[in-house]
Amino acid sequence: MRKNFKIFFTLLLAFLVAVPSAWATESASDNQDGESNVDIKEIIFHHLGDGYGWEVPFSHVYRIPLPVIVKAEDGKWFCFSSANLTEVEVIKDEKTGKEKKELIPVIYKTRRDGKEYMFALGPHSSNHKGKVVELFPLQAGEVAKVADIEKQYKTEHPDAHEATLDGFVNFGGNYYREYRTFDISITKNVLALLLASLLVTLMVFSVVRYYNKKGLKAPRKGMGFMEMLIDFVYTGVIKASLGAKKAKKFGPYLLTCFFFILTMNLLGLIVIFPGGANLTGNIAVTLVLALLTFIVTNIRASKHYWKEILWPDVPMFLKFPLPIMQFIEVFGIFTKPAALCVRLFANMMGGHMIVITLVCLIFIFAPIGYAALGGSVVISILFTIFMLLLDVLVSFIQAYVFTMLSTMFIAMSHESGHDHVEDESAEQMAEIVDI
Repeated sequence: MRKNFKIFFTLLLAFLVAVPSAWATESASDNQDGESNVDIKEIIFHHLGDGYGWEVPFSHVYRIPLPVIVKAEDGKWFCFSSANLTEVEVIKDEKTGKEKKELIPVIYKTRRDGKEYMFALGPHSSNHKGKVVELFPLQAGEVAKVADIEKQYKTEHPDAHEATLDGFVNFGGNYYREYRTFDISITKNVLALLLASLLVTLMVFSVVRYYNKKGLKAPRKGMGFMEMLIDFVYTGVIKASLGAKKAKKFGPYLLTCFFFILTMNLLGLIVIFPGGANLTGNIAVTLVLALLTFIVTNIRASKHYWKEILWPDVPMFLKFPLPIMQFIEVFGIFTKPAALCVRLFANMMGGHMIVITLVCLIFIFAPIGYAALGGSVVISILFTIFMLLLDVLVSFIQAYVFTMLSTMFIAMSHESGHDHVEDESAEQMAEIVDI
């Protein structure tokens, strides 16, 4: 068994070293000036961002199309495939004679009720780069206006390859007026959220189905690992902080947070579909999770919690006539979920950026020479594997920390003043009697 594992690991490492080195060698041979022609910034932000298609593994050209759902300027809704917005073009390098494929945006035209509609992905010159926009041909009065704005822009920015005009976009050498559509498309992140939700639902209901069928018989393997995680979070965090009575009330939400965040974190580390979407590295996702904790914490809070915020037990001069302490307490209500949002976002996005940067080092050092290329390949791959293993651990830690802090915030919002200790002791005694 160990021998087979060593052979598999050796072949895997050789593949991981050979593929990037081949790409880097080809990249270096394409550029005769000894400079890297790889846009590292574009690669990093492309990976961390959202998209209207899901990348095919090991290819930056082909995409798995997703549905685009947009509302035009006149209020009509349109639904079409994201494949209509791009096409693969073969570009030949005049110096080397080599051909390479690139994915370029194109205009999608459709007719409805005798009117032609045009949609496209905003190019680099657009204020809505990468987003679906509706295009309109320029009217007679707009042509001269655009020409004057373009002339002024090129005068102020002589190094710019293409002018960026507010409200207008250059597409294929022709200017159009652009309109940012109301967009509810199923993007990569949206689909990944749905898949993560489905996986969490299947995992949880598999445990429920097991106990309904086999009673209290101890599960094994994957089911046993799920039970261990549930018991670890529920008993060690939720029940220990909230007590048995409140744990039953808030346990479902907190356990859902833990498994949902954990699933999203782990899916983000997988290269191929259905992984690769950087969900928890998207601040919009972590903001919604933090907002849910904010709602659960404050809507179901006790009277004592709000009394301590609006009229805290401090010397009078600190709360009247200037509400100094009230301002601090109200500010603290919002800083707690903000800390949850930023902590999860920063840790997961940082891990992805480190992994991508380590891989990109291969392409940065490739033009220097084969010695630098070989050394950078080995070092980058080893550190990348180490960082990916570390990110697996961080995925568990961040899901646990988010759940633990949410539990603490909910527990603090349910304190009942001086009677809290007596109530807690009575609750613990009741638990002992039940046992």
